[in-house]
Amino acid sequence: ERIRELECILAEKDEEIEELKAKLDKFQSIFPTATQQRHLGTFGAGMPRTQRAQGISAEPNLVIGDPSLAQVRTYAKSEKTKTLIRQAILENDFMKHLEDCQIEEIVDCMYPVEYSNGSCIIKEGDVGSLVYVLEDGKVAVTKAGAHLCNMGEGKVFGELAILYNCTRTATVKATTNVRLWAIDRHCFQAIMMRTGLLKHTEYLEFLTSVPTFSKLDEDLLRRIVDVMEECHFEYGDYIIRQGAIGDTFYIISKGNVQVTKRKSASSEPVVIRKLAKGDWFGERALQGEDMRTANVVVDDTEGVTCLVIDRQSFTQLIGDLDSVKQKKYDEVPVQNSKSDGFYVGLTLEDFTAIDTLGVGGFGRVELVELKNDITKTYAMKVLKKRHIVDTRQQEHIKNEKAIMMECQSDFIVKMYRTFRDTKYIYMLLECCLGGELWTVLRDKGHFDDSAARFYTGCVVEAFTYMHSRGIIYRDLKPENLLLDTRGYAKLVDFGFAKRIGFSRKTWTFCGTPEYVAPEIILNKGHDLSADYWSLGILMYELMTGSPPFSGSDPMKTYNQILKGIDMIEFPKKISKNAQSLIRKLCRDNPSERLGNQRNGIKDIQKHKWFDGFHWVGLRKGSMSPPIKPQVSSSSDSSNFDKFPEDEEEPPPDDLSGWDVDF
Repeated sequence: ERIRELECILAEKDEEIEELKAKLDKFQSIFPTATQQRHLGTFGAGMPRTQRAQGISAEPNLVIGDPSLAQVRTYAKSEKTKTLIRQAILENDFMKHLEDCQIEEIVDCMYPVEYSNGSCIIKEGDVGSLVYVLEDGKVAVTKAGAHLCNMGEGKVFGELAILYNCTRTATVKATTNVRLWAIDRHCFQAIMMRTGLLKHTEYLEFLTSVPTFSKLDEDLLRRIVDVMEECHFEYGDYIIRQGAIGDTFYIISKGNVQVTKRKSASSEPVVIRKLAKGDWFGERALQGEDMRTANVVVDDTEGVTCLVIDRQSFTQLIGDLDSVKQKKYDEVPVQNSKSDGFYVGLTLEDFTAIDTLGVGGFGRVELVELKNDITKTYAMKVLKKRHIVDTRQQEHIKNEKAIMMECQSDFIVKMYRTFRDTKYIYMLLECCLGGELWTVLRDKGHFDDSAARFYTGCVVEAFTYMHSRGIIYRDLKPENLLLDTRGYAKLVDFGFAKRIGFSRKTWTFCGTPEYVAPEIILNKGHDLSADYWSLGILMYELMTGSPPFSGSDPMKTYNQILKGIDMIEFPKKISKNAQSLIRKLCRDNPSERLGNQRNGIKDIQKHKWFDGFHWVGLRKGSMSPPIKPQVSSSSDSSNFDKFPEDEEEPPPDDLSGWDVDF
């Protein structure tokens, strides 16, 4: 009897501990300590995330036609120095993933910098834009006053700064006189964008010169370019052998080949013709299994480089060539934003703030009610104009307004109208009083398979709507999913959304570190498929409480992402079918991702993990959600965390003009 009594007390204490832990997590997510602030948005591998992840964004990138894309300044250096810089880049976890031609340009564009013994090269907390290669001397690296390591010649440091405008995560001081080579973010991004565009344009020109492809729609050709790979062959190599079965099509981008043929099995091959740059062979392999009727042999001492497409990649992405020729990839016309007449006559003075629903870097979200009808409540997003201008995010904010005013989906938070004054931009939004999905996930720890499937389904519906209109989202995470009073999830915060059309790319680095796709990190240019990568990451976090890739600082997270999803050991709580879908969404190559192939997002909906899922019921709102939020009235904000008042009063923005559309 005494044992049973003590067991009951123990159970009560365990329950109390869990309750206190949940409260502690809630407080820590709102009032982070000094140590936590230094590692904001980071956590140990496999540990539940207890702080909101922060989205980051570079300045809007260069545009096609920008003069700085045409040429970048180069600096003379010896072959020995070039070799040292090149070797340092190839040994760096991040920069080693760049292409050879990009590395060569970076080496050429780096300029010399010297520091004396004791000088501070990088200071923790400062904003930086330079990456360095140490050619001569030694430096010491410290973080929060603690010594981390020493570095000597041939080392790269500060590389996070060439991705986006960020604060330095450590201090680097010279311990001897040092000689360095540096490159800034603007120059690095110009190199990455220019090399990507030149290669894409060159491949496109090759394709249009081939009669099989010449009459295809340009958007379709761009998709084919995305699955083309470069292959190099040495002098004397057989690229194709007569009589072999083939499924690959080749376009010569460099060098010469001979086409030879045997008239009989015992006769010597005879040269039929020679092919050079721009010529192609093996195109019938894309339409079906092809018996090769001749040999193709490399006839160039420097070797031959070919652009290669295999039938499997082609049919997965494009489908049957004959049917594709009839297909048109038309742009969906931009819808005019429609605002309900009720909202047109409203002013800021018509609203009263009730509570704060959220706080971010740019401002906050307030729960407001109409003074003359307190049953009507909304979410008012309040953005500091000065902060927007200082961080050069004007284009992102304008995109947010334009896209949200257009979107009319049950899975996207509605925007009714915007306001402005001298200090702030205001966005009047639909109010979802069920709270953030992230808060629910934090308090529960993780969702079961069924709940994760429901919330993933809500996101798939939102993406179906957006992607059919050529809109990329780029900031998927539980913090940006709000629950309405029914318990359905809706996408919110379109600050990184952009209309890019179809088979087009954009280059701005933006997103949340744990969620960004490899092509965004490597500045390769990204398209709608980056959203499918983040969908796989979301699934993983919903089922475990933390994303698969995380490090003590963003650069460590990015290096993990570049190693790929196959390096992740999935916990048993993720079912086999869910694992299969996550792996197919998180392929390194965007053209291999589920959702980015010929059947589009339908391939995701038809995956085994969604077998039996009631898509029609989800769209109609008749499906029962896994969690029904407790909402007592139109002004009940109890499902949101409590936030401190904003005591910082920003100065008026005197840079007029950019906010005229608000």
